[in-house]
Amino acid sequence: MNKLHLPVWLRGIFIILSLVGLGLLLKNAGLDHLFEREWINDHVRGHGLRGYVLFLAAGAVISAIGLPRQIVAFFGGYAFGVAIGTVLGAVAALGGCILAFFYARLFGRAVVRRMFPAKLKRFDNFVQADPLSMTLLIRLLPVGSNLITNLVAGVSSIPKLKFFAGSFIGYLPQALIFALAGDGLTVDSHWRIGSSIALFVLAGLLALPLYRRMRHGQTYDEALETDTLPRR
Repeated sequence: MNKLHLPVWLRGIFIILSLVGLGLLLKNAGLDHLFEREWINDHVRGHGLRGYVLFLAAGAVISAIGLPRQIVAFFGGYAFGVAIGTVLGAVAALGGCILAFFYARLFGRAVVRRMFPAKLKRFDNFVQADPLSMTLLIRLLPVGSNLITNLVAGVSSIPKLKFFAGSFIGYLPQALIFALAGDGLTVDSHWRIGSSIALFVLAGLLALPLYRRMRHGQTYDEALETDTLPRR
């Protein structure tokens, strides 16, 4: 039997409707207030295993739809402390990365390739020499969009395991910084929040020389941000 191939425009409509449906589901389920301090206190902090599972699941969902992963790490630090909050924040961000990656790979491959062929080519050229290291570099630097990175990677030729591994390792430094700030809401707030700001600036300064050495005349912004719609 021949496989059913949906037209590109129909797949595009499906993607848009599915995203709208997800937003309505979150709102109607009362989940539009996820990762506010009151919600964390009521459902996560001090709720044992249930709190851990709910934090990871909710963190993965909001990361997958493009909300800042730093918020997840921040409230991870607030709810669980610096060490556990850092790890759980990075794991939740990885969960969101995987969800968006396979969403694009399963449903959006033809749509994205048709609309942004040059963007995909630039991304592939940027990561092809060393996918693990270049993914790590992308995650360390505060450039581009986490959601766009995940979606473009999903329809690119990058090996998925190397992309996931590089993403998780790259998530850890910022997760630590924001978990430290979140933990500062409970104890020694000024010292911890000030330290997190200093670490964030230091991480960026340390990563920039590595970025300049490894880019080989390319920039990640060019890989993701400088595309235009194809002419008909």
